[in-house]
Amino acid sequence: MKLRSLTTVLTVSLLTAIFGICVVYPLGATLAESLHAGGRFTLDHYRFLFDMSNRVNFEAVGNSVYVSVVSVLLSGLFGLFLAFVFTQYRFPLRALLARLAVLPLALPPLVGVIAFLFVFGETGIIPRGLQLLFGSAGPVLPAGGIAGVILVHVYSFHVYFYLFVSAALGTLDGSQLESATGLGSGAWRTFVRVVLPELRPGLLAASALTFMSSMASFTAPLLFAGGKHFITLQIYASKLNGDIDLAAAQSVLLTGVSLAFYFFLTLGPARKSGYARKGPAPAGRIITGKKPRRVMIVGAFMLLGVELLPVIAIIVLSLSREGSWTTQWVPSAYTVGNYAAFLDDAALWRPVLNSLEMALLALAASMTFGITAAFLVFRIKNRMLGTWANLALTLPYAVPGTVVAVAFILAFNRPVLPGIPTLLVGTFWILPLAYFVREYPVVIRSVAASLEGMDGSLLEAASGLGAGPIRRFRLVALPALLPGILSGAVLVLIGSLGEFVSSILLYTYDSRPVSVEILAQLRLFNIGAAAAYSVILMVIILALLRLSGGLLASDRRMSYIL
Repeated sequence: MKLRSLTTVLTVSLLTAIFGICVVYPLGATLAESLHAGGRFTLDHYRFLFDMSNRVNFEAVGNSVYVSVVSVLLSGLFGLFLAFVFTQYRFPLRALLARLAVLPLALPPLVGVIAFLFVFGETGIIPRGLQLLFGSAGPVLPAGGIAGVILVHVYSFHVYFYLFVSAALGTLDGSQLESATGLGSGAWRTFVRVVLPELRPGLLAASALTFMSSMASFTAPLLFAGGKHFITLQIYASKLNGDIDLAAAQSVLLTGVSLAFYFFLTLGPARKSGYARKGPAPAGRIITGKKPRRVMIVGAFMLLGVELLPVIAIIVLSLSREGSWTTQWVPSAYTVGNYAAFLDDAALWRPVLNSLEMALLALAASMTFGITAAFLVFRIKNRMLGTWANLALTLPYAVPGTVVAVAFILAFNRPVLPGIPTLLVGTFWILPLAYFVREYPVVIRSVAASLEGMDGSLLEAASGLGAGPIRRFRLVALPALLPGILSGAVLVLIGSLGEFVSSILLYTYDSRPVSVEILAQLRLFNIGAAAAYSVILMVIILALLRLSGGLLASDRRMSYIL
Protein backbone atom coordinates (compact mmCIF):
# COMPACT_ATOMS: atom_id res chain seq x y z
CA MET A 1 0.00 0.00 0.00
CA LYS A 2 1.32 3.45 -0.95
CA LEU A 3 2.31 5.82 1.85
CA ARG A 4 -0.35 8.34 0.75
CA SER A 5 -3.11 5.71 0.81
CA LEU A 6 -1.94 4.42 4.20
CA THR A 7 -1.96 7.95 5.62
CA THR A 8 -5.50 8.50 4.33
CA VAL A 9 -6.72 5.22 5.85
CA LEU A 10 -5.13 6.03 9.21
CA THR A 11 -6.56 9.56 9.18
CA VAL A 12 -10.07 8.34 8.34
CA SER A 13 -9.81 5.67 11.04
CA LEU A 14 -8.73 8.22 13.64
CA LEU A 15 -11.51 10.67 12.73
CA THR A 16 -14.06 7.85 12.80
CA ALA A 17 -12.87 6.81 16.26
CA ILE A 18 -13.09 10.39 17.57
CA PHE A 19 -16.56 10.85 16.05
CA GLY A 20 -17.70 7.53 17.48
CA ILE A 21 -16.45 8.23 21.01
CA CYS A 22 -17.45 11.92 21.20
CA VAL A 23 -20.73 11.91 19.24
CA VAL A 24 -22.18 8.48 18.46
CA TYR A 25 -21.41 6.88 21.83
CA PRO A 26 -22.94 9.70 24.00
CA LEU A 27 -26.06 9.97 21.84
CA GLY A 28 -26.40 6.17 21.78
CA ALA A 29 -26.01 6.08 25.56
CA THR A 30 -28.79 8.66 25.88
CA LEU A 31 -31.14 6.64 23.68
CA ALA A 32 -30.32 3.42 25.57
CA GLU A 33 -30.85 5.10 28.95
CA SER A 34 -34.22 6.44 27.83
CA LEU A 35 -35.34 2.87 27.11
CA HIS A 36 -34.39 1.50 30.52
CA ALA A 37 -35.81 1.81 34.01
CA GLY A 38 -34.99 -0.31 37.03
CA GLY A 39 -32.46 -2.33 35.06
CA ARG A 40 -34.93 -3.49 32.40
CA PHE A 41 -35.95 -2.46 28.88
CA THR A 42 -39.13 -0.39 28.87
CA LEU A 43 -41.03 2.30 26.98
CA ASP A 44 -42.47 3.71 30.20
CA HIS A 45 -40.65 7.04 29.88
CA TYR A 46 -42.07 7.63 26.41
CA ARG A 47 -45.54 6.54 27.52
CA PHE A 48 -45.21 9.09 30.30
CA LEU A 49 -44.12 11.82 27.89
CA PHE A 50 -46.98 11.14 25.49
CA ASP A 51 -49.63 10.47 28.12
CA MET A 52 -52.56 12.73 27.30
CA SER A 53 -53.35 13.12 30.99
CA ASN A 54 -49.85 14.46 31.69
CA ARG A 55 -50.51 18.12 31.14
CA VAL A 56 -47.01 19.34 32.09
CA ASN A 57 -45.17 17.40 29.39
CA PHE A 58 -47.60 18.41 26.65
CA GLU A 59 -47.43 22.01 27.83
CA ALA A 60 -43.62 21.89 27.74
CA VAL A 61 -43.53 20.53 24.18
CA GLY A 62 -46.36 22.80 23.06
CA ASN A 63 -44.74 25.93 24.52
CA SER A 64 -41.38 25.07 22.95
CA VAL A 65 -42.86 24.50 19.49
CA TYR A 66 -45.20 27.51 19.70
CA VAL A 67 -42.43 29.87 20.81
CA SER A 68 -40.12 28.51 18.11
CA VAL A 69 -42.67 29.01 15.33
CA VAL A 70 -43.58 32.54 16.45
CA SER A 71 -39.89 33.37 16.89
CA VAL A 72 -39.27 32.32 13.28
CA LEU A 73 -42.13 34.45 11.98
CA LEU A 74 -41.27 37.61 13.94
CA SER A 75 -37.51 37.24 13.50
CA GLY A 76 -38.09 36.83 9.77
CA LEU A 77 -40.28 39.92 9.67
CA PHE A 78 -37.80 42.21 11.45
CA GLY A 79 -34.70 40.70 9.85
CA LEU A 80 -36.19 41.00 6.36
CA PHE A 81 -37.25 44.59 7.05
CA LEU A 82 -33.78 45.67 8.21
CA ALA A 83 -32.08 43.85 5.34
CA PHE A 84 -34.37 45.55 2.83
CA VAL A 85 -33.75 49.03 4.24
CA PHE A 86 -29.96 48.71 4.45
CA THR A 87 -29.51 47.15 0.99
CA GLN A 88 -32.12 49.04 -1.03
CA TYR A 89 -31.75 52.59 0.31
CA ARG A 90 -28.88 55.04 0.63
CA PHE A 91 -28.96 57.49 3.57
CA PRO A 92 -26.56 59.05 6.12
CA LEU A 93 -24.99 56.63 8.66
CA ARG A 94 -26.25 53.62 6.68
CA ALA A 95 -22.91 51.78 6.81
CA LEU A 96 -22.56 52.31 10.57
CA LEU A 97 -26.14 51.24 11.27
CA ALA A 98 -25.74 48.17 9.08
CA ARG A 99 -22.84 47.07 11.29
CA LEU A 100 -24.76 47.82 14.48
CA ALA A 101 -27.59 45.63 13.23
CA VAL A 102 -25.46 42.51 13.85
CA LEU A 103 -24.51 43.57 17.40
CA PRO A 104 -26.75 40.95 19.10
CA LEU A 105 -24.55 38.32 17.46
CA ALA A 106 -21.65 39.53 19.63
CA LEU A 107 -23.66 38.97 22.81
CA PRO A 108 -23.40 35.45 24.25
CA PRO A 109 -26.86 33.96 24.90
CA LEU A 110 -26.79 34.48 28.66
CA VAL A 111 -25.45 38.04 28.38
CA GLY A 112 -28.06 38.94 25.78
CA VAL A 113 -30.89 37.56 27.91
CA ILE A 114 -29.66 39.31 31.06
CA ALA A 115 -29.23 42.60 29.19
CA PHE A 116 -32.77 42.25 27.85
CA LEU A 117 -33.98 41.46 31.38
CA PHE A 118 -32.35 44.62 32.78
CA VAL A 119 -34.13 46.78 30.19
CA PHE A 120 -37.50 45.13 29.53
CA GLY A 121 -38.03 42.75 32.48
CA GLU A 122 -40.60 43.33 35.23
CA THR A 123 -38.05 45.33 37.23
CA GLY A 124 -36.30 46.66 34.13
CA ILE A 125 -35.51 50.24 33.23
CA ILE A 126 -38.25 50.73 30.60
CA PRO A 127 -41.22 49.33 32.61
CA ARG A 128 -40.10 51.29 35.69
CA GLY A 129 -39.61 54.45 33.65
CA LEU A 130 -43.11 54.12 32.18
CA GLN A 131 -44.47 53.49 35.67
CA LEU A 132 -43.01 56.79 36.87
CA LEU A 133 -44.14 58.59 33.73
CA PHE A 134 -47.77 57.45 33.99
CA GLY A 135 -47.91 57.21 37.79
CA SER A 136 -49.19 53.64 37.70
CA ALA A 137 -49.14 51.24 40.64
CA GLY A 138 -46.79 48.77 38.96
CA PRO A 139 -44.35 48.42 36.06
CA VAL A 140 -45.88 49.18 32.64
CA LEU A 141 -45.58 46.65 29.80
CA PRO A 142 -42.96 44.41 31.42
CA ALA A 143 -41.67 41.53 29.31
CA GLY A 144 -42.37 38.18 30.90
CA GLY A 145 -43.84 34.73 30.37
CA ILE A 146 -44.23 33.38 26.84
CA ALA A 147 -44.17 36.89 25.34
CA GLY A 148 -40.92 37.68 27.11
CA VAL A 149 -39.24 34.53 25.79
CA ILE A 150 -40.40 35.33 22.24
CA LEU A 151 -39.11 38.90 22.46
CA VAL A 152 -35.70 37.70 23.62
CA HIS A 153 -35.58 35.19 20.76
CA VAL A 154 -36.55 37.80 18.20
CA TYR A 155 -33.90 40.17 19.58
CA SER A 156 -31.21 37.49 19.25
CA PHE A 157 -32.28 35.54 16.15
CA HIS A 158 -33.50 38.21 13.73
CA VAL A 159 -29.81 38.73 12.90
CA TYR A 160 -29.80 35.38 11.06
CA PHE A 161 -32.51 36.61 8.69
CA TYR A 162 -30.84 39.99 8.36
CA LEU A 163 -27.52 38.44 7.28
CA PHE A 164 -28.90 35.79 4.93
CA VAL A 165 -31.39 38.13 3.28
CA SER A 166 -28.83 40.94 2.98
CA ALA A 167 -26.50 38.58 1.13
CA ALA A 168 -29.28 37.60 -1.27
CA LEU A 169 -30.50 41.17 -1.81
CA GLY A 170 -26.94 42.29 -2.52
CA THR A 171 -26.79 39.95 -5.55
CA LEU A 172 -30.18 40.76 -7.08
CA ASP A 173 -30.18 40.93 -10.89
CA GLY A 174 -30.85 44.56 -11.72
CA SER A 175 -31.99 43.71 -15.26
CA GLN A 176 -34.86 41.62 -13.89
CA LEU A 177 -36.01 44.42 -11.60
CA GLU A 178 -35.83 46.91 -14.45
CA SER A 179 -37.85 44.59 -16.66
CA ALA A 180 -40.53 44.19 -13.99
CA THR A 181 -40.73 47.97 -13.50
CA GLY A 182 -40.87 48.52 -17.27
CA LEU A 183 -43.83 46.14 -17.50
CA GLY A 184 -45.75 48.22 -14.96
CA SER A 185 -45.11 46.13 -11.86
CA GLY A 186 -45.31 48.07 -8.60
CA ALA A 187 -42.81 47.78 -5.74
CA TRP A 188 -44.90 45.25 -3.77
CA ARG A 189 -45.65 43.04 -6.77
CA THR A 190 -42.00 43.14 -7.86
CA PHE A 191 -40.96 42.08 -4.38
CA VAL A 192 -43.43 39.17 -4.24
CA ARG A 193 -43.00 37.91 -7.80
CA VAL A 194 -39.31 38.60 -8.49
CA VAL A 195 -37.39 39.18 -5.25
CA LEU A 196 -39.04 36.72 -2.87
CA PRO A 197 -38.19 33.62 -4.97
CA GLU A 198 -34.54 34.70 -4.86
CA LEU A 199 -34.72 35.06 -1.07
CA ARG A 200 -36.36 31.68 -0.51
CA PRO A 201 -33.18 29.62 0.10
CA GLY A 202 -31.84 32.18 2.57
CA LEU A 203 -35.19 32.48 4.31
CA LEU A 204 -35.44 28.69 4.66
CA ALA A 205 -31.92 28.48 6.05
CA ALA A 206 -32.50 31.27 8.57
CA SER A 207 -35.88 29.80 9.52
CA ALA A 208 -34.43 26.39 10.27
CA LEU A 209 -31.55 27.89 12.23
CA THR A 210 -33.92 30.08 14.24
CA PHE A 211 -36.29 27.20 14.90
CA MET A 212 -33.49 24.93 16.13
CA SER A 213 -32.02 27.69 18.30
CA SER A 214 -35.44 28.47 19.78
CA MET A 215 -36.20 24.82 20.53
CA ALA A 216 -32.80 24.50 22.23
CA SER A 217 -33.19 27.78 24.15
CA PHE A 218 -32.61 27.41 27.86
CA THR A 219 -31.58 30.80 29.26
CA ALA A 220 -34.57 32.81 28.03
CA PRO A 221 -37.19 30.37 29.42
CA LEU A 222 -35.19 30.07 32.66
CA LEU A 223 -35.22 33.83 33.31
CA PHE A 224 -38.45 34.94 31.61
CA ALA A 225 -40.89 32.04 31.50
CA GLY A 226 -42.00 32.20 35.13
CA GLY A 227 -44.21 29.21 35.81
CA LYS A 228 -44.44 28.15 32.16
CA HIS A 229 -42.97 24.81 31.15
CA PHE A 230 -40.44 24.27 28.35
CA ILE A 231 -38.83 21.02 27.31
CA THR A 232 -35.28 22.30 27.96
CA LEU A 233 -36.29 23.32 31.48
CA GLN A 234 -37.94 19.93 31.98
CA ILE A 235 -34.68 18.19 31.06
CA TYR A 236 -32.79 20.40 33.51
CA ALA A 237 -35.33 19.75 36.29
CA SER A 238 -35.30 16.00 35.68
CA LYS A 239 -31.52 15.92 35.91
CA LEU A 240 -31.48 17.97 39.13
CA ASN A 241 -34.12 15.66 40.62
CA GLY A 242 -31.93 12.65 39.84
CA ASP A 243 -34.34 11.21 37.25
CA ILE A 244 -31.69 10.85 34.57
CA ASP A 245 -33.68 8.19 32.67
CA LEU A 246 -36.55 10.61 32.12
CA ALA A 247 -34.08 13.39 31.24
CA ALA A 248 -32.67 11.05 28.57
CA ALA A 249 -36.11 10.42 27.08
CA GLN A 250 -36.87 14.14 27.05
CA SER A 251 -33.50 14.74 25.38
CA VAL A 252 -34.31 12.19 22.66
CA LEU A 253 -37.64 13.92 22.03
CA LEU A 254 -36.04 17.35 21.78
CA THR A 255 -33.28 16.03 19.51
CA GLY A 256 -35.81 14.37 17.22
CA VAL A 257 -37.63 17.65 16.59
CA SER A 258 -34.37 19.55 16.00
CA LEU A 259 -32.97 16.90 13.66
CA ALA A 260 -36.16 16.91 11.59
CA PHE A 261 -35.62 20.59 10.81
CA TYR A 262 -31.90 20.06 10.30
CA PHE A 263 -32.55 17.38 7.68
CA PHE A 264 -35.11 19.64 6.04
CA LEU A 265 -32.50 22.39 5.81
CA THR A 266 -29.61 20.22 4.64
CA LEU A 267 -31.51 18.04 2.19
CA GLY A 268 -34.04 20.67 1.16
CA PRO A 269 -34.02 23.08 -1.78
CA ALA A 270 -30.72 24.02 -3.30
CA ARG A 271 -29.43 27.48 -2.65
CA LYS A 272 -29.06 28.35 -6.29
CA SER A 273 -31.09 30.83 -8.18
CA GLY A 274 -33.96 29.60 -10.26
CA TYR A 275 -32.53 31.00 -13.49
CA ALA A 276 -29.15 31.07 -15.17
CA ARG A 277 -27.03 34.16 -15.46
CA LYS A 278 -24.39 34.74 -18.10
CA GLY A 279 -21.64 36.84 -16.60
CA PRO A 280 -21.97 39.13 -13.57
CA ALA A 281 -25.32 40.87 -13.23
CA PRO A 282 -25.54 44.49 -12.13
CA ALA A 283 -26.90 44.95 -8.62
CA GLY A 284 -30.53 46.00 -8.60
CA ARG A 285 -32.80 47.88 -6.21
CA ILE A 286 -36.53 47.98 -5.75
CA ILE A 287 -37.91 51.43 -6.40
CA THR A 288 -40.39 52.72 -3.82
CA GLY A 289 -42.05 56.07 -3.28
CA LYS A 290 -40.50 58.80 -1.12
CA LYS A 291 -43.03 58.45 1.70
CA PRO A 292 -42.64 54.65 2.14
CA ARG A 293 -38.89 55.16 1.96
CA ARG A 294 -38.93 57.73 4.77
CA VAL A 295 -41.24 55.63 6.92
CA MET A 296 -39.06 52.53 6.52
CA ILE A 297 -35.82 54.38 7.27
CA VAL A 298 -37.33 55.92 10.41
CA GLY A 299 -38.60 52.48 11.41
CA ALA A 300 -35.11 51.02 10.96
CA PHE A 301 -33.64 53.76 13.17
CA MET A 302 -36.23 52.99 15.87
CA LEU A 303 -35.59 49.24 15.74
CA LEU A 304 -31.85 49.74 16.05
CA GLY A 305 -32.44 52.11 18.95
CA VAL A 306 -34.34 49.36 20.76
CA GLU A 307 -31.63 46.89 19.79
CA LEU A 308 -28.90 49.05 21.34
CA LEU A 309 -30.74 49.63 24.64
CA PRO A 310 -29.75 46.30 26.27
CA VAL A 311 -26.09 46.84 25.37
CA ILE A 312 -26.10 50.38 26.75
CA ALA A 313 -27.95 49.25 29.88
CA ILE A 314 -25.50 46.48 30.72
CA ILE A 315 -22.57 48.90 30.36
CA VAL A 316 -24.27 51.45 32.63
CA LEU A 317 -25.21 48.81 35.21
CA SER A 318 -21.63 47.56 35.31
CA LEU A 319 -20.77 50.98 36.75
CA SER A 320 -23.54 50.92 39.38
CA ARG A 321 -22.84 50.54 43.08
CA GLU A 322 -24.17 47.29 44.57
CA GLY A 323 -27.50 47.84 46.29
CA SER A 324 -28.17 51.12 44.46
CA TRP A 325 -30.68 49.55 42.05
CA THR A 326 -33.57 48.03 43.96
CA THR A 327 -36.84 49.88 43.45
CA GLN A 328 -35.34 52.87 41.62
CA TRP A 329 -35.83 53.55 37.94
CA VAL A 330 -32.05 53.57 37.38
CA PRO A 331 -29.17 53.04 39.83
CA SER A 332 -28.79 55.90 42.29
CA ALA A 333 -25.02 55.59 42.73
CA TYR A 334 -22.17 54.75 40.38
CA THR A 335 -18.64 53.50 40.81
CA VAL A 336 -15.75 51.91 38.97
CA GLY A 337 -15.38 49.54 41.90
CA ASN A 338 -16.87 46.62 39.99
CA TYR A 339 -13.92 46.82 37.59
CA ALA A 340 -11.36 47.86 40.22
CA ALA A 341 -12.18 44.66 42.10
CA PHE A 342 -10.63 42.69 39.23
CA LEU A 343 -7.35 44.50 39.88
CA ASP A 344 -7.47 43.86 43.64
CA ASP A 345 -8.61 40.23 43.60
CA ALA A 346 -7.02 37.91 41.05
CA ALA A 347 -9.52 35.18 41.98
CA LEU A 348 -12.23 37.14 40.18
CA TRP A 349 -10.46 36.41 36.90
CA ARG A 350 -10.67 32.65 37.42
CA PRO A 351 -14.03 32.17 35.57
CA VAL A 352 -12.80 34.36 32.69
CA LEU A 353 -9.51 32.47 32.45
CA ASN A 354 -11.38 29.15 32.67
CA SER A 355 -13.54 30.18 29.72
CA LEU A 356 -10.53 31.35 27.70
CA GLU A 357 -8.60 28.15 28.41
CA MET A 358 -11.53 25.88 27.57
CA ALA A 359 -12.37 27.91 24.45
CA LEU A 360 -8.79 27.62 23.19
CA LEU A 361 -8.76 23.86 23.82
CA ALA A 362 -12.07 23.52 21.99
CA LEU A 363 -10.69 25.69 19.18
CA ALA A 364 -7.55 23.55 18.76
CA ALA A 365 -9.59 20.34 18.66
CA SER A 366 -12.27 21.82 16.39
CA MET A 367 -9.77 23.20 13.88
CA THR A 368 -7.76 19.98 13.73
CA PHE A 369 -10.79 17.73 13.38
CA GLY A 370 -12.91 20.10 11.27
CA ILE A 371 -10.31 21.06 8.67
CA THR A 372 -9.17 17.45 8.22
CA ALA A 373 -12.75 16.16 7.95
CA ALA A 374 -13.68 18.89 5.45
CA PHE A 375 -10.75 17.96 3.21
CA LEU A 376 -11.59 14.26 3.32
CA VAL A 377 -15.26 14.87 2.51
CA PHE A 378 -14.28 17.21 -0.33
CA ARG A 379 -12.16 14.44 -1.88
CA ILE A 380 -15.10 12.02 -2.03
CA LYS A 381 -15.98 11.68 -5.71
CA ASN A 382 -19.48 10.29 -5.23
CA ARG A 383 -21.72 13.34 -4.68
CA MET A 384 -24.43 11.51 -2.71
CA LEU A 385 -21.87 9.78 -0.48
CA GLY A 386 -20.18 13.13 0.13
CA THR A 387 -23.49 14.74 1.07
CA TRP A 388 -24.34 12.04 3.59
CA ALA A 389 -20.80 12.06 5.03
CA ASN A 390 -21.03 15.81 5.51
CA LEU A 391 -24.50 15.43 7.04
CA ALA A 392 -23.30 12.80 9.53
CA LEU A 393 -20.20 14.76 10.56
CA THR A 394 -22.16 17.97 11.16
CA LEU A 395 -24.97 16.18 13.01
CA PRO A 396 -24.02 17.71 16.41
CA TYR A 397 -24.88 21.12 14.93
CA ALA A 398 -28.56 20.23 15.36
CA VAL A 399 -28.20 18.70 18.83
CA PRO A 400 -29.25 21.17 21.58
CA GLY A 401 -26.70 21.98 24.27
CA THR A 402 -28.90 20.52 26.99
CA VAL A 403 -28.95 17.20 25.15
CA VAL A 404 -25.16 17.25 24.71
CA ALA A 405 -24.74 17.77 28.46
CA VAL A 406 -27.13 14.93 29.38
CA ALA A 407 -25.46 12.65 26.81
CA PHE A 408 -22.01 13.37 28.25
CA ILE A 409 -23.19 12.73 31.79
CA LEU A 410 -24.58 9.35 30.74
CA ALA A 411 -21.62 8.41 28.55
CA PHE A 412 -18.64 9.56 30.58
CA ASN A 413 -19.62 8.74 34.15
CA ARG A 414 -17.91 5.39 33.61
CA PRO A 415 -14.82 4.25 31.66
CA VAL A 416 -15.49 4.07 27.92
CA LEU A 417 -12.73 1.52 27.25
CA PRO A 418 -11.92 -1.35 29.63
CA GLY A 419 -8.78 -0.71 31.67
CA ILE A 420 -8.52 2.94 30.57
CA PRO A 421 -9.66 5.52 33.14
CA THR A 422 -11.78 7.79 30.94
CA LEU A 423 -14.15 9.03 33.65
CA LEU A 424 -14.74 12.67 32.68
CA VAL A 425 -17.84 13.73 34.63
CA GLY A 426 -16.81 16.14 37.37
CA THR A 427 -13.48 17.01 35.72
CA PHE A 428 -12.27 20.12 33.93
CA TRP A 429 -11.94 18.29 30.62
CA ILE A 430 -15.60 17.48 30.08
CA LEU A 431 -16.43 21.13 29.34
CA PRO A 432 -13.95 21.76 26.49
CA LEU A 433 -14.92 18.35 25.08
CA ALA A 434 -18.59 19.40 25.10
CA TYR A 435 -17.68 22.72 23.46
CA PHE A 436 -15.72 20.83 20.81
CA VAL A 437 -18.69 18.60 19.95
CA ARG A 438 -20.99 21.59 19.71
CA GLU A 439 -18.66 23.81 17.67
CA TYR A 440 -16.56 21.70 15.29
CA PRO A 441 -19.41 21.44 12.69
CA VAL A 442 -19.01 25.20 12.15
CA VAL A 443 -15.41 24.65 11.06
CA ILE A 444 -16.45 21.89 8.65
CA ARG A 445 -19.09 24.17 7.14
CA SER A 446 -16.74 27.13 6.77
CA VAL A 447 -13.83 25.17 5.28
CA ALA A 448 -16.18 23.17 3.01
CA ALA A 449 -17.62 26.42 1.66
CA SER A 450 -14.11 27.68 0.88
CA LEU A 451 -13.16 24.39 -0.79
CA GLU A 452 -16.25 24.51 -3.01
CA GLY A 453 -15.36 28.03 -4.12
CA MET A 454 -11.69 27.26 -4.81
CA ASP A 455 -10.54 27.11 -8.43
CA GLY A 456 -9.20 23.56 -8.92
CA SER A 457 -7.36 24.58 -12.08
CA LEU A 458 -4.91 26.57 -9.96
CA LEU A 459 -3.88 23.45 -8.07
CA GLU A 460 -3.51 21.55 -11.35
CA ALA A 461 -1.38 24.33 -12.80
CA ALA A 462 0.84 24.35 -9.69
CA SER A 463 1.23 20.58 -9.94
CA GLY A 464 2.13 20.87 -13.62
CA LEU A 465 4.84 23.37 -12.72
CA GLY A 466 6.40 20.86 -10.34
CA ALA A 467 5.06 22.06 -6.99
CA GLY A 468 4.77 19.29 -4.40
CA PRO A 469 1.68 18.68 -2.19
CA ILE A 470 2.97 20.79 0.72
CA ARG A 471 3.97 23.68 -1.51
CA ARG A 472 0.66 23.53 -3.41
CA PHE A 473 -1.21 23.67 -0.13
CA ARG A 474 0.91 26.53 1.28
CA LEU A 475 1.00 28.75 -1.82
CA VAL A 476 -2.30 27.98 -3.57
CA ALA A 477 -4.85 26.30 -1.30
CA LEU A 478 -4.14 28.04 2.02
CA PRO A 479 -4.65 31.64 0.78
CA ALA A 480 -8.01 30.61 -0.71
CA LEU A 481 -9.09 28.72 2.41
CA LEU A 482 -7.77 31.17 4.99
CA PRO A 483 -10.90 33.37 5.18
CA GLY A 484 -13.10 30.33 5.80
CA ILE A 485 -10.68 28.91 8.36
CA LEU A 486 -10.47 32.23 10.21
CA SER A 487 -14.21 32.81 10.27
CA GLY A 488 -14.75 29.24 11.49
CA ALA A 489 -12.16 29.81 14.24
CA VAL A 490 -13.83 33.06 15.34
CA LEU A 491 -17.25 31.40 15.49
CA VAL A 492 -15.85 28.53 17.58
CA LEU A 493 -14.23 30.94 20.02
CA ILE A 494 -17.37 33.06 20.36
CA GLY A 495 -19.58 30.03 20.83
CA SER A 496 -17.24 28.48 23.41
CA LEU A 497 -16.58 31.66 25.38
CA GLY A 498 -20.26 32.37 25.93
CA GLU A 499 -21.50 28.77 26.20
CA PHE A 500 -23.97 28.36 29.03
CA VAL A 501 -26.51 25.65 28.22
CA SER A 502 -24.09 22.71 28.44
CA SER A 503 -21.95 24.38 31.09
CA ILE A 504 -24.72 24.72 33.65
CA LEU A 505 -25.11 20.92 33.75
CA LEU A 506 -21.43 19.94 33.48
CA TYR A 507 -19.36 22.47 35.44
CA THR A 508 -17.72 22.10 38.83
CA TYR A 509 -16.91 25.08 41.04
CA ASP A 510 -13.20 25.09 40.12
CA SER A 511 -13.94 24.81 36.40
CA ARG A 512 -16.90 27.19 36.28
CA PRO A 513 -16.90 29.34 33.11
CA VAL A 514 -17.72 33.03 33.09
CA SER A 515 -21.30 32.43 31.89
CA VAL A 516 -22.06 30.36 35.00
CA GLU A 517 -20.39 32.98 37.22
CA ILE A 518 -22.59 35.70 35.70
CA LEU A 519 -25.71 33.76 36.63
CA ALA A 520 -24.32 33.11 40.13
CA GLN A 521 -23.71 36.82 40.68
CA LEU A 522 -27.19 37.61 39.39
CA ARG A 523 -28.76 35.15 41.83
CA LEU A 524 -26.86 36.88 44.66
CA PHE A 525 -28.32 40.21 43.44
CA ASN A 526 -24.82 41.48 42.66
CA ILE A 527 -26.10 43.33 39.60
CA GLY A 528 -22.96 45.41 39.11
CA ALA A 529 -20.64 42.40 39.29
CA ALA A 530 -22.80 40.37 36.88
CA ALA A 531 -22.88 43.30 34.45
CA ALA A 532 -19.11 43.82 34.75
CA TYR A 533 -18.46 40.17 33.91
CA SER A 534 -20.86 40.53 30.97
CA VAL A 535 -19.07 43.62 29.66
CA ILE A 536 -15.67 41.90 29.94
CA LEU A 537 -16.99 38.92 27.99
CA MET A 538 -18.57 41.21 25.41
CA VAL A 539 -15.31 43.18 24.98
CA ILE A 540 -13.34 39.96 24.45
CA ILE A 541 -15.77 38.84 21.76
CA LEU A 542 -15.77 42.24 20.03
CA ALA A 543 -11.97 42.21 20.10
CA LEU A 544 -12.00 38.80 18.42
CA LEU A 545 -14.31 40.13 15.74
CA ARG A 546 -12.06 43.11 15.22
CA LEU A 547 -8.98 40.90 15.05
CA SER A 548 -10.61 38.68 12.46
CA GLY A 549 -10.66 41.62 10.06
CA GLY A 550 -14.45 41.79 9.93
CA LEU A 551 -14.81 38.34 8.38
CA LEU A 552 -17.67 37.45 10.68
CA ALA A 553 -19.57 40.58 9.73
CA SER A 554 -19.24 39.77 6.03
CA ASP A 555 -22.49 38.56 4.53
CA ARG A 556 -20.64 36.02 2.41
CA ARG A 557 -18.75 34.55 5.33
CA MET A 558 -21.83 34.36 7.53
CA SER A 559 -23.26 31.87 5.06
CA TYR A 560 -20.69 29.44 6.44
CA ILE A 561 -22.81 28.99 9.56
CA LEU A 562 -25.12 26.80 7.54
